[in-house]
Amino acid sequence: MVYVFYHPILIAAAVIPAVLLMIRVYRADRLEREPAGLLLGLVLRGALATVIALVLERLGEAVLAFFLDESSLLYRLLLCFVVVACSEEGAKLFLLKRRTWNSPSFDCQFDGVVYAVFVSLGFALWENIGYVVMYGLGTALVRAVTAVPGHACFGVFMGMWYATARRYENCGWHDRSENSMWKAFLIPTALHGCYDTIALSEEEGFGLIFLVFVTAMFIAALVLMKKLSRRDSYF
Repeated sequence: MVYVFYHPILIAAAVIPAVLLMIRVYRADRLEREPAGLLLGLVLRGALATVIALVLERLGEAVLAFFLDESSLLYRLLLCFVVVACSEEGAKLFLLKRRTWNSPSFDCQFDGVVYAVFVSLGFALWENIGYVVMYGLGTALVRAVTAVPGHACFGVFMGMWYATARRYENCGWHDRSENSMWKAFLIPTALHGCYDTIALSEEEGFGLIFLVFVTAMFIAALVLMKKLSRRDSYF
């Protein structure tokens, strides 16, 4: 009986951090607010991205385990950067582009940030529900200040370059557009890989390194988001 009442609290603890960050980035869109239906669709696609990423990660882990010792540094680096980060950020970007690239609502530079953050937080929200239900409120508190904002930060960097790719494409500069699209994938992937590598390190001192890394990333993403919001313009 206690579980029946406790379970909704866990779900709320998993969902609320992502929702608050969505509201924050939505309010930063000063030129033209995006349709609610589009944003909800992006959140759902973020949740779908968790399924795609899970399948790719399981395949990647099996391949790595076949060739490498799971206790080796190379295994950990490839797992974090190639298997996990590439799978998760690639799935987000793939679904983001399919839904918004040709959308008539995608007419401002900052729209790319809003879209990417909503997809990323949809991913974080669904992933967080699984972790919190399994491990409890303690996990909810930790992830509320680390993993959930982390995904939002990845989304900010992805969205900046994704919107730049759209602007270049509108101008007919296809090579620049393709280059920016690669940055929309590689930069958040690199950040995600660093985040996971440091977080999984058990060596002495890495707790402090992780704290410094996430603090610097959060500040950089917040400053960038505010700058992009102030300088937003129509395509």
